[in-house]
Amino acid sequence: MNYPSFDLSVSLARWWRQAFSLRGSVVPETLPRSLVCGAFGVAISALYEQGFTQLHLPFLGSIIPNLVLGLLLVFRTNTAYDRYWEGRKAWGSIINAVRNLARQIWVAVYERESGDRPQKEQALRWLVVFARSVKQYLRQEPLDEDLVALISQSQYQQLQQVNHPSLEVAFWIGDYLQHQYERECLNIYQLNTAQNLLNQLVDNLGVCERIKRTPIPLAYAIHLKQLLVMYCFSLPFQTVEALHWATGPVTALIGFTLLGVEEIAVQIEDPFGRDPNDLPLDAICQVMLRNIEDLIALSPPRP
Repeated sequence: MNYPSFDLSVSLARWWRQAFSLRGSVVPETLPRSLVCGAFGVAISALYEQGFTQLHLPFLGSIIPNLVLGLLLVFRTNTAYDRYWEGRKAWGSIINAVRNLARQIWVAVYERESGDRPQKEQALRWLVVFARSVKQYLRQEPLDEDLVALISQSQYQQLQQVNHPSLEVAFWIGDYLQHQYERECLNIYQLNTAQNLLNQLVDNLGVCERIKRTPIPLAYAIHLKQLLVMYCFSLPFQTVEALHWATGPVTALIGFTLLGVEEIAVQIEDPFGRDPNDLPLDAICQVMLRNIEDLIALSPPRP
């Protein structure tokens, strides 16, 4: 049996490239803050070497216990990651609902007249418009002009005038399904199945809105930052007697570690933006568009 080869050198090279990569890391945000902590440590070391031995205050270590600060950081990171993962599950559910609803419309809706197929294709593209409008809504950005390639100019202008474009598109899809049922191009069971999938899309939109509109409580975020500042600026007073001139670099390193963990939580708590650590919503919407175009390229089965 032939097993796939594993190039250890390639894996190590990839590991080192990722370890020193700045894109997607928190180094640009965390390094200046940690250098400030290190500079303060150097200043304390210089004063201590000049004879100010009273700067050694070991009792400061009991003010902010390491265990309490560590638990707060872990709780902060876990809370942020839960929001990130819940957003990813919501978008995964949107992808599945779009695929299933598109397949249901394409296969189940009966074509009675020659103009029925273009309407069916338009209904499928509305699903992509729904996903893209959700993306723009969560990013608090205006509608993408590329939507004109998926809908008519009048529909695009109509979406620009409403407060919630995604709900308007969901209404279009629901109205299309109801109209096909009234024309007897869908039976009641097929209509219920399609409406359930459409409801699933709207439900996941609500999940994303809940994440977006419910930030981490400000008092908690401020308190954690205050504890981090107190800890990093009290550390030189605790270690200057043992470390001397190494107090600054050690303080900067510890500050970089703790401040980096807190910054990671800040970046992933709102997963719908354009930062490298946010969800790849552009790529997700592009995948849905390709799936819909592939489905449209297929000939619908004959009744």
